[in-house]
Amino acid sequence: MVAAHRAVLPLRFLLVVLFGVLVLFQTMSLPGQFAHMAREDPEFAYLRWPATGVTVFWVLCVQVVIVSTWKLLTLVKTDRIFSEDSLVWVDAIVWAIAAGGAVLLAVLGYVGLNANDPGLPLVLFLLSVGVTVVGLLVVVLRALLRQASALRADLDSVI
Repeated sequence: MVAAHRAVLPLRFLLVVLFGVLVLFQTMSLPGQFAHMAREDPEFAYLRWPATGVTVFWVLCVQVVIVSTWKLLTLVKTDRIFSEDSLVWVDAIVWAIAAGGAVLLAVLGYVGLNANDPGLPLVLFLLSVGVTVVGLLVVVLRALLRQASALRADLDSVI
């Protein structure tokens, strides 16, 4: 457990950096990129706002995961990770992954039906499988956390 406590501070630092970069992407880079693409290729300019909205939403989903991870790290640091409080934050991670994955599947469907080349649909399919795997992994880890919390509660009641 000592190693876990030593990892909390650097992980929090990196989470702050990641969150800051994502805010920059959300507010400047992504909208600017899609505006530029609309000017350069007017044939697809109608996709500017939907693409901006979808990508900003995906970044928001990642930000929810970051904030939830921060809260879980707080529970690790105070040795309360094996409590019901932690399940709320793990649920937030599961729902963020599910929401991002659902939108990704919708984008895959739209692109798959309108693509002339299989490259982008295959990349989106690969991302969809990856997001699904990560989501299911978090669900399994949530079940393990629930079991560990129940064991700890049983142990605390015996002592």
